[in-house]
Amino acid sequence: MMRDRSPDGAGTHRGDNSIQAPDDPLDHIGDWGPTGTAAGLFQLVPVRVERDLPLLSPWMNDPAVAAFWELSGPPAVTERHLRAQLDGDGRSVPCIGVLDGTPMSYWEIYRADLDGLARHYPARSHDCGLHLLLGAVGDRGRGLGSILLRAVADLVLDKRPASARVVAEPDLRNVPSVAAFLNAGFRFSAEVDLPTKRAALMIRDRSLRRLM
Repeated sequence: MMRDRSPDGAGTHRGDNSIQAPDDPLDHIGDWGPTGTAAGLFQLVPVRVERDLPLLSPWMNDPAVAAFWELSGPPAVTERHLRAQLDGDGRSVPCIGVLDGTPMSYWEIYRADLDGLARHYPARSHDCGLHLLLGAVGDRGRGLGSILLRAVADLVLDKRPASARVVAEPDLRNVPSVAAFLNAGFRFSAEVDLPTKRAALMIRDRSLRRLM
């Protein structure tokens, strides 16, 4: 999705609805279950607006987050963003990241090959994209983003056998975000001009996951 979504609070691209998505483009994220990480037990839990909006709206109003996600303002701004995904065809799933029982991050897992992003790079069938923000200031800048990015990318590759790659497109200006993806085993593929930014196309390949 084409706006920045970075580990330290960043943004997404909106989907291209001209591409037909399958019935369940992301293979039941809610059933993926927890995974162990160096930081603790982590799980992606699909967003429920009534439950999660009071948590997410303050995160989106953090200046470090708002600079890239562009969702600051009253809760209705974040709610519209969430419902656009939840009321869609399932090609983008907003999730809360829960670490050792504590909701602490926001994720968007999306089908990059069905998104408008696919017009800007050589997309492959079933490419899966992701965006991340860490909610608490204390969770940023200490390597946690890289740990979770690696864990979620590996979850995608484990739970979606059809996906050979996980992709991301952080803003080139967001140096901490780009560094976090590199430290999580993504490789820098190219600079791409997107409608709202110049981005670093980051890719984590199934074939290289044990080497990086």
